[in-house]
Amino acid sequence: MKIAMFSAKPWVHQAFEPLADSFSAGITWLEPRLEPATAALAAGHEAVCVFVNDQVDAAAIQRMKDVGVRLVALRCAGFNNVDLKAASRAGIGVVRVPAYSPYAVAEHAVGMMLCLNRRYHRSWSRVLEGNFALDGLLGFDMRGKVVGVVGTGKIGKVLCDILQGFGCRILAYDTFPDPALRDSGVEYVELPAIYERSDILSLHCPLTPETRHMIDARSLESMKKGVMIINTSRGPLIDTVAVIAALKTGKIGYLGLDVYEEEQELFFEDHSEQVIQDDVFVRLQTFPNVLITAHQAFFTKEAVDNIARVTMENIREFLRTGTSANRVD
Repeated sequence: MKIAMFSAKPWVHQAFEPLADSFSAGITWLEPRLEPATAALAAGHEAVCVFVNDQVDAAAIQRMKDVGVRLVALRCAGFNNVDLKAASRAGIGVVRVPAYSPYAVAEHAVGMMLCLNRRYHRSWSRVLEGNFALDGLLGFDMRGKVVGVVGTGKIGKVLCDILQGFGCRILAYDTFPDPALRDSGVEYVELPAIYERSDILSLHCPLTPETRHMIDARSLESMKKGVMIINTSRGPLIDTVAVIAALKTGKIGYLGLDVYEEEQELFFEDHSEQVIQDDVFVRLQTFPNVLITAHQAFFTKEAVDNIARVTMENIREFLRTGTSANRVD
């Protein structure tokens, strides 16, 4: 099978290359993102493999169809960057990796909570400068805090388990509540109650038209003053302009972002020698109570190995049978 691997960073090589022989795969490593302007690079390949910020829109899909591509293989769980209707019209299949390591993302979310709370990042930089004062580093006990978890799929479930170990009270929202979580003491409530009662709010839901900008000026208005918000899911769940306004008033006391709604031109690239042109992102960086990581919550060895293996299995299954257990319709 012939695969065009877009957004092929070094870690992608390291994860996929050892599997090529066992899957009888010929892989063409393409550093650019997939978008309409680069889609023609897929000529001569049966499948393209893409990541979260590749632009698999109708124009890119049409160009891939024109050069004979049969399959778009996502090496991630989310598929909001794919025009599924256009793919269906073009007769191009779409497959994904629905679960690679829920522990990786949940643990990263907890790490962000602890870092923001106890200000590890600020303490580390102070000590490097010989400043051992504790002023400005006061945190709070996690025990007894109310944590709202939006989305209790595999990642949200693991997060609930971890936070229960801290002694947190867990409120959850999901369109399909998990009976086992409910039995463990997790309280399922509607979103307005999550917003009103949570000390910490962690987002683990997919990006859909209904969830886009679910954290906006209106929902923020109902939250506790000083709330902590963590997003390790998809950037557009949060209206960044509204969040900046809430940071300025103190409504948001802590903000942890592993994703950003305009991250496509920033994340996964080295911009250290450039002036960042995104003024909204730069404004976020000025707040001392904001912690941003570069979409790395998934990035553990176990997760990357699982992503590579399941992606290759998806491609082989689809090319042999015309479908896959992990097909997205």
